Amino acid sequence: MSESVSEAEIAEIAGSAERAEPPAEPHPAPEPAYDPAAPALLNLPRTPTGDAGVDARLARLADADHLATDGHVEVYEDVHRGLRDALTALDGRPGPPVPSPSYERSRS
Repeated sequence: MSESVSEAEIAEIAGSAERAEPPAEPHPAPEPAYDPAAPALLNLPRTPTGDAGVDARLARLADADHLATDGHVEVYEDVHRGLRDALTALDGRPGPPVPSPSYERSRS
């Protein structure tokens, strides 16, 4: 038996190889989903101010210690809003009476 291959068979093999789809390239590994940093306690000391409202807002900052970093913004905005409101309330309080102009003239 002869093991020779005819030219026709070679052409047929070559033609079928050209028609075949190239092997699929391996898919690149999918990028991992966004994963914010894990919560970490900062344990920052908070010195009481003596104002219950302000101290409560500052204590709220501790809530951020238990959240992933993408949750900090909500806590910080809430604390900022509360502190801003406390400062605005100070502007609305009546202060000590302003001396009248006649009082200033009488002292001179």
